[in-house]
Formats: sequence, C-alpha cells, structure tokens
Amino acid sequence: MDYAHRASDIIAATQRARRWSPFLAMLLDREPVLATQLAEGRLDPIPASLDLDMPVARRLRLERRALALRVAIGDLAGVFDLSAVTQRLTGFADHALDTAIRTAIEERTPGAEARGFAAIALGKQGSGELNYSSDIDPILIYDPDTLPLRPREEPEAAAVRIGKRVVELLQARDGDGYVLRVDLRLRPSPEITPIALPIDAAISYYEAQALPWERAAFIRARAAAGDIALGRQFLDTVRPFVWRRALDFGAIGEIRGISRRIRDHHAQGQAFGPGYDLKRGRGGIREAEFFAQIHQLIHGGRDPLLRAPATRVALARLAEAGWIGGDEARALIDSYTLLRTIEHRVQMIDDRQTHALPTGDALERVAWLHGLDGSAALLALLAPHVAATGRIYDALDDGAASGLSHDPTRLDAELAEAGFAEPEPARQRIAAWRAGAYPALRSSAAQAALEAVLPTLVPALAAAPEPQAAMLRLDSMLERLPSAINVFRLLEARPALATLLAAILSHAPTLAEELARRPALLDGLIDATALAPVAAVDALIDRMRAGEAGLDYQGRLDHVRRVVGELRFALGAQIVAGTSDPLDVAAGYARVAEAAIAVLAEATIRSFADVHGQVPGSELVILALGRMGGAMLTHASDLDLVYLFTGDFTAESDGAKPLGATLYYNRLAQRVTAALSVATAAGPLYQIDTRLRPSGAQGPLVVTLDSFARYQHEEAWTWEHMALTRARPVFGSAPARAALSAVIADVLTGARTERDVVGDATRMRADMAAHKPAKGPLDAKLLPGGLVDLEFATHVVQLVERSGFDANLGRAIAQLVAEGRMPATMLAAHDILTRLLVTLRLVAPDAAPPGPPTQALIARALGLHDWPAVLAGLAEVRQQVTAFWHELTGEQDG
Repeated sequence: MDYAHRASDIIAATQRARRWSPFLAMLLDREPVLATQLAEGRLDPIPASLDLDMPVARRLRLERRALALRVAIGDLAGVFDLSAVTQRLTGFADHALDTAIRTAIEERTPGAEARGFAAIALGKQGSGELNYSSDIDPILIYDPDTLPLRPREEPEAAAVRIGKRVVELLQARDGDGYVLRVDLRLRPSPEITPIALPIDAAISYYEAQALPWERAAFIRARAAAGDIALGRQFLDTVRPFVWRRALDFGAIGEIRGISRRIRDHHAQGQAFGPGYDLKRGRGGIREAEFFAQIHQLIHGGRDPLLRAPATRVALARLAEAGWIGGDEARALIDSYTLLRTIEHRVQMIDDRQTHALPTGDALERVAWLHGLDGSAALLALLAPHVAATGRIYDALDDGAASGLSHDPTRLDAELAEAGFAEPEPARQRIAAWRAGAYPALRSSAAQAALEAVLPTLVPALAAAPEPQAAMLRLDSMLERLPSAINVFRLLEARPALATLLAAILSHAPTLAEELARRPALLDGLIDATALAPVAAVDALIDRMRAGEAGLDYQGRLDHVRRVVGELRFALGAQIVAGTSDPLDVAAGYARVAEAAIAVLAEATIRSFADVHGQVPGSELVILALGRMGGAMLTHASDLDLVYLFTGDFTAESDGAKPLGATLYYNRLAQRVTAALSVATAAGPLYQIDTRLRPSGAQGPLVVTLDSFARYQHEEAWTWEHMALTRARPVFGSAPARAALSAVIADVLTGARTERDVVGDATRMRADMAAHKPAKGPLDAKLLPGGLVDLEFATHVVQLVERSGFDANLGRAIAQLVAEGRMPATMLAAHDILTRLLVTLRLVAPDAAPPGPPTQALIARALGLHDWPAVLAGLAEVRQQVTAFWHELTGEQDG
C-alpha cells in the first residue's frame, strides 16, 4: 500500500513516539532501518530479511519488535484503524504460536509432521482483537493417536513436554525482549489438569461439566495454531455446548454478576478520571464486551449470524437482527473503539500490560502521545463515551438483592451490625470473594452459594474469638479450594457448623491449613459424635476396613487416609470446641494411628504376598516407641517404628518371585512405610521415623526378633534402653507380640549391659539442649523443665531402679510416685505439660503466645482460670521438674 499521502502524519507520529514513549523510542533506536523509513514518512511493509538459521525464539522476538514499532506508528498516524491494528497483532500471535508448536515438535521428533497438537485461542486472540500487551489464553489439545512420539513415550507425557516448550519459546526473555505472555489457566480445572488435554477428555468436560463463564469464553474461541483441522474438529464438537437453542436468561445473571464483582474488586478504578480502569471500570471495555456476549448467549443458539467473536461485529449484527437498539449499538461501538485506542496508547508508553489511565504527568504523556493538548482534553474526549456505556450496561441489571448489600457503604453498616468492630477489612474481603478472586468462586453456582451462605457465615465470623484472623484463614482456604460450592451449602444448612468453623479458623492454623487442602473434612463434623472420644482400636480398624471391598491396593490406601484425616481433624476440633480433655485427645490420636498401622500393614502384606508369597513360619512385627509407644500423640507427631520379623532368617518366601527372608522383610517394611507416609490424592498420613532401630540409621531396616533381643541385651546404649521404656508392639499376632514384650521386659528389668545411666543421660540431655533449643517461650517439650526433662528423669529412675515400666509415661510416673521413687508433683507436671503440648500443636505451633481469645482457650484446655494462671502453672512445673532432674543428676541450678 502507498502511504505517501500520509507522510506528514507518519513523521509527526514518529516524533511523538520518540518524545513521549520510552518503549517506542527504544524500538526506534534498535530498528534503525525502519526508523529511517518512518522519519521519512514511509510505512513500508517489513521485509522478510531475518536469518532463518537463527534460533526460532530470537527470530520471533525480532519479528515482534519490528511489527510492534510499525503497527504503533501506523496507529498513532491514523494510517491503521483499530481493526487493522488488532488484526495485525493477532496475526503475529497466531504465527508465533504456530511456529512455536512446530518447533517444539520438530525438536523432539525431527522430520515428523506437525499433527495431533493444536492451540485453541480464547479471549482477544480468539476474536482477532489483541492489543499491544495482551496475554494469549490458549487451550492446548492433542490427539493421542496422531501426536508424534519418541520411542516408548506416552502421549500425555509428550504433549505436556511440547506444551512446556511452546511456553518457553514464547515467554522467555532476553536482551531482545520476549515474544508473547502465555496464560493457560482457562483450561478446565487448571489446578489439577495437565497443560495439554487429550481431545476426547476436553470434549467430555465441555459437554458435561463446563461452567457458564466457560460458555462465554468460547464465544471467542478459534483454532489458531498447530493442527488446525484437529482444532476445528474440537470446536465443531463442542459448539452445541456454547450455542444452545433454548433461551438462556440465566446467562444474564451469570455475566452480569461477573461484571458487578469486577466493579467491586476494582473499586479504585471505577470512578472516571485519572486512574480510571479503561478495561474494568464502570462504562469500560469489559462492559461493552459483556453486553454483546450476554445477548449472543441468549440468542446465538438460534441465529448463527450472531456468533461473531469480535465485539464490534457482534454489536452490529445484534442491532441488525433487532435484539438491541441501533443507537445502543452505535454508542457501544464508538465507545469500545475509543477506549481500546487509548488503552493502546497507555500500553505503548512502557510496553506494560496495564489498562488504567495513569495519573499526574504520566497522564499528560498519554494525551500528548495521542496528539491531544493534555490530560484535560483526553478526559473530556473519553467522558461521554464512558458514561454512555455505563448507562446502557446498567440497564441489564435486574436489581436482584442478595443476603448482604453490594453497596460498600451499606455493607459496612451491615457488617458493623453483625458484630465486626472493624468492618472495612471484612468488606474488602467479601468484595474480593464476590469478584471471583479465586477459581473456587468464579462459577455462577459458587457465587449463588456464597450469597446464600453469607447471612449465616458473616455473623458466625463476627462472633468468632478472632474475627479478622478467621476471615483471613477462610480467605486462604477459599484461595486453595478447587470448588467452594459444597462447603457453602453445608454451612448454609448447618449454622452451628459455621460457628464451629469460625472458632477453628480463629484458633487453629494447623486445622485451617488441613481444611484448605481437604474441605471434605468439614463434612465429618456434621455428626455430633465427631466431638466425642474416638472408639477403641478394634472399632477403628473395622471402620477403616469398611467399604474396601472391590478396592485395589491404592484404593485401600486412599480410603484409610480419608478416614484418618476425618478422625484427626475431629480430634483437633474437640480441643477447639472444648469438648474433650487434651489428654484424651492425645490417646485418641494414638488409637487412630494404631488402627491405621494395622489396616495398612495388612493390606501391604497381602499385596506383597501376591508377588512374593509368604515366608513360612514367619511374620512381620511392628514395635512403636516414643509418643506412639506411649499411646499419647499430638496432632503433629511422627511415628517412631521398629520393624522386626520372627522365624528363621535363612528361610525363603514361597511366591512366584521368591526372596530370602531378610530381603523379603526389608522390602516389605519399605512398602509399609510408604503406605503410612507417602501422600496420595486423599492426602498425607504420617511421618515415619525408623532411626530407633538397632544400630540406628546405619543398620538394616528390619532384623529378626532374635537379633533384636541379642542387640538389646549386649550392645544397646543407654539412650536405646531409655527409648525401650516406651516400647509397645502395635502389629503382629498375639504370640509374636507377647514374645517381643517378654524380650523388652527382660532387658529393662536387668538383662542388659551395665551402663552409667545417670552420666549418659546427663550428657545426652546437654547435647540435645545445645542442638535442639526450644522453639518459643511456650515450648512445653524442649524448654528447661519441660516434657523432655521429665521424660529423661522418668527413664533414668526406671532404668536405675528397674521399676515403673509402662510404655505410657503418665502411668509410669504414677507407678513410680506410688512407690516413692518420684515426687507426687511430677504427675501433675506431666498432665499440665502434655495438655499444653497437645493444645499448642494446634493453636500455636510456633510456641509463641497467641492472641487473648486463644489464650483463653489454652487456659480452658489446661483446666485453669486464665492466661496468667497458665503462665504461672507452667513456670511452677518447670521449676519442679528442673529441681527433680538436678536432684537425680547432681547438677547445680543455673
């Protein structure tokens, strides 16, 4: 095209660009040939002179740079109208995306045809309306049957690697800038799905599960790159999902609600003037787009002519068909054209992805770049168009009211009335939820559920001990949920549960974190028995086995994890609700763990035996030590386990793949550990610590019962005998457990090498204090005079006196007190320290003093009147334990 007649405009535009746009000035310096042409008033086509042998990513960056400069000057000069600008930018994005796909495939499978992998463009790329700094929002799909693969490569792995390489080629930055920003989050369930989807799975999702906003997104969908035929096949198949023949007036509420939430979320950009958000503000670009899309969704199912992806084309066709007024269409088209043009000016300044008018001198530069006298002229130019779009769009609002006002002023008053002393932070948080701040909140169903539950949830949060903390933790939970609908519906149906949830969120960050990962845990609190002590081990085993019929090994693992997660969460909730003594909760944690060990070990043994058979006359035995041995766990306790086996170590298993007994049980024990510790889709379970086995981490994972007995009799050190005082068999047949218990009793009561128990214990405690200091001022475990000192003192007395052996520390202390070997104050010290430890693991895991409401909870859990009584009681028992420890060891205070 000959642009000679616009030479003066091109020269003037180039001068404005160099003066007012740092980004365009930089491009002019880096593109001297093009800069010379522009300075002479020429806008010649870009020659195809780039070296095709240079790396693809660099070539695309250079192409983008030259295109951006040429299009920007043509835009500023009025040579290119908005359609020409956006079409050129979109055409380059299609070219770059297609080149990246073909390059990624060629790099992995040289010479293969670029088939079986396609990019579906959504958003402004899909409609051919990209701006200077737009992301592209593709959905990547592939056909497992035609995608080029390397030898023995799975299609899913290949597709993901291709997708990652495509993103890398386009997004990676260097001195030449970048090609395009790529956002893949518009694919189905982006938090859990791979970045490239098999076509059949994608079709199934959009036909059966997709949300209303995804329908709106597909108005602008287009097969843009890669295997175009595959992309078109996909779009043809899902077209009925987008364009429904029945009138869909629900779409008005869906998209209107999105816009309203955007207004709430971007409140600072709503008022027209400096800082106004051209895209999201009232009367802005998004509202013109949504106005068109609402009417397209309603009427496009019956009139294919209305399915135009470009906003201005859609508005014109809607007017021609009589669905909107001609004056409305012209006003929206004019407004959209101007606002998009000024949006481009804003982005030209620094190549930033921004949509807001700047303020101060920066706004002056935007105006001057556009060729106006200043910011006042720019605002005057925009104002009537913004007002017209806002009026037209507001007419769509059906005026429906929700449980709480959307008006910020009224909402503040409502929140204050509900009990929020500081309503402003709560209002901002609710506005963000209504704006769909997180994926779990963006569907119409989620928003409807939110509005339904707010009248229940807000008073519960306001009445919480720590309202702002509860609100923040609920926000963190919502941020991580894949869907919030079930949680909201449950709370709406069970108002009392909302009160308990608010208390958990106020007091217990540990439980709040678990709830964010697994919201289904809340379901377990519906039944009132959830706040009662957990059942005996046998009953828990039956519950964990229930429903496992027909499940494979992995299914059994997941089932047990779900049950354990619910039980542990409920036990923690009992402390928050004040329905159980922390000592009883600690015992409950241990019963749950013992049942889990039994069920998972049995399942693992069966699975292992399917391949390797069994070792005749032999079995696995599991010994628990530490807190698990003492049957008193906290919410965060590891499980200290030792694996043993009975029978002849020279025997061999009788399966299809036989193994010698030692190798057999070592491999089996590894699988049991994995079953107990490796996280699955149902969540994590326990951390397993096997370092207390004979010879520690340097020894084999599993030894025979005879080897264990010999080691304990002849080689074990004092610290190992101290650990043995809290040993308890938790898995194995009754005879095997009895045999192991007899070995432990024999060793502890005297059949062991003589050691300097007091001296060894003193040195060990000093080393521990040096290498593992207390976490904070409330660390009931590691502070001087805390539980570790009490445990050491108890074990010293047990080993020296050869008495008081009970794996449960509390019962052992009680027996030693009854025998006159420990002062009676040690039993009360044990109870206070243990209650404090169990409670703090939930409500103050950093062992730092919490806020006053949580201080009251801790006092209640310890059976004390108030927080000063807690501090005084802790100081007193620490002093008593320290005095007794010094009495035992001969150490001096201080």
